[in-house]
Amino acid sequence: MERRRSRRSRVNLKAERLSCSDNCSVFIENLSESGIQMITAPAKNPDLFIPGSEVELKLVTAKGETIELQCNVKWSFDNSEEDMTNSVGLEILEPPSEYREFIKNLI
Repeated sequence: MERRRSRRSRVNLKAERLSCSDNCSVFIENLSESGIQMITAPAKNPDLFIPGSEVELKLVTAKGETIELQCNVKWSFDNSEEDMTNSVGLEILEPPSEYREFIKNLI
């Protein structure tokens, strides 16, 4: 089993993909100091979530605060056809201080 660098916290948070034309709303299922698992509707463009591509997110905390994050796609897979969602693993690039503080308060 793979060891993670950081402890993950299960959450149910809304986020928005910035610089997108449709299906911009996503949900965050779990996160850590350096990564996020994002749930999204299937992308019309199959190259949207290929490993190494960049994704900008605006995360909305439970308190209603927003945090913008620059991320790289690490992995992506389609969930079951019945579920109609994709799971995407993101690496957060240079997490901002407000995100690090948010994570510290979750753990």
